Amino acid sequence: MAPSIPLLHLAFAFAFSVHSVFGRYTSIFNFGDSLSDTGNLYYTCSSPNPAHVCFLPYGETFFHRPTGRFSDGRVILDFIATSLGLPLVRPYRSVGMGGEGISAEEFGKGLNFAVGGATALDVSYFEERGIHNVPSHAVSLGIQLQWFNKTYSSVCSSSPSSRCRDIFKNSLFMMGEIGGNDYNYFFFDNRNITELTSLVPLVVKQIGSVIMELIELGVDTIMVPGNLPIGCLPIYLQVYATSNGGQYDPQNGCLKWLNQFSKYHNKQLQQELKLIRALHPHVHLIYADYFNALMDILNAPKNFGFTNLHQVCCVDENRSFYFPMPCGLPSTIVCDDPSKYVSWDGLHLTEATYKLIATNLMQGSSTTPQFSILQQNSSTKLLQLLQ
Repeated sequence: MAPSIPLLHLAFAFAFSVHSVFGRYTSIFNFGDSLSDTGNLYYTCSSPNPAHVCFLPYGETFFHRPTGRFSDGRVILDFIATSLGLPLVRPYRSVGMGGEGISAEEFGKGLNFAVGGATALDVSYFEERGIHNVPSHAVSLGIQLQWFNKTYSSVCSSSPSSRCRDIFKNSLFMMGEIGGNDYNYFFFDNRNITELTSLVPLVVKQIGSVIMELIELGVDTIMVPGNLPIGCLPIYLQVYATSNGGQYDPQNGCLKWLNQFSKYHNKQLQQELKLIRALHPHVHLIYADYFNALMDILNAPKNFGFTNLHQVCCVDENRSFYFPMPCGLPSTIVCDDPSKYVSWDGLHLTEATYKLIATNLMQGSSTTPQFSILQQNSSTKLLQLLQ
């Protein structure tokens, strides 16, 4: 049971009150990758080479079966939906023929376009640069936007335009997390940091471009999560292990240079959001600080009931993990209590961790209408709001 500390007992803060912002949303539309996929990849499980997420122990904790979520249970998106009093967001591929023929009423309930393995950039970008570890099921952010536009056009061509505008005004749009896989595929192909750093502006601009297209359609509120601290993820700690103790953060054991890379992406993303806000001051742009929400946990894991910080709950029989993740294979060994672990499979987190991150994001002190940082004890970034 989580302790009663200020981090988990702050007021709603996406705007002036839960009633003025969150209370009015009736649906969520989400784009992203495996951190928020609620089943789109699961609809490819009948293929000759199904993804590992198609099998137990994925989903064992909450659903007691695999659902396509890259965790032992729910993910951040699920907890945000529940906090808003909404049902879990349906995957796009579960609605009719991929959204075609959907009614305005059904469309108004929201959809999730996120797919495990997704990238911000087109898959061709990686192919042209000799990156061959991108899975065949990878779906770019651009394709997810095409899915959304196809569904939107199907609904709004046969429904009064005012109905569609009302749906967008009453919906929370979430842009990810997205971009993490773009970096994963380069990092795990042993590309140098100069090449990786040059990738960041391209990823950020693609995210910004999709946000702009949604705004042009009339979307009113968009939450944009930053990237997680990759220097704390067990697979990165294994791949980039070093005998140089100075490269590790003494407080949490994370690799500092990898976390600096995540911070660089997040800083560039926030700058992009500021530019968009200047062009569209009426739109609510919410930066969700996944990085520091997780760091709060990693810096004091025992305060949250975690006894295993960098150990992995789901590994193969040799107690190892690698990319792609071994969890879900016949050789899988699963820990007795995932709620004591931060990491589920070395790259993704446990339901217990996702729940705490969502709690951190959904709660905080009040803020002003300006771009500002919500803080816990004036030091911990939880969330940033542009409106």
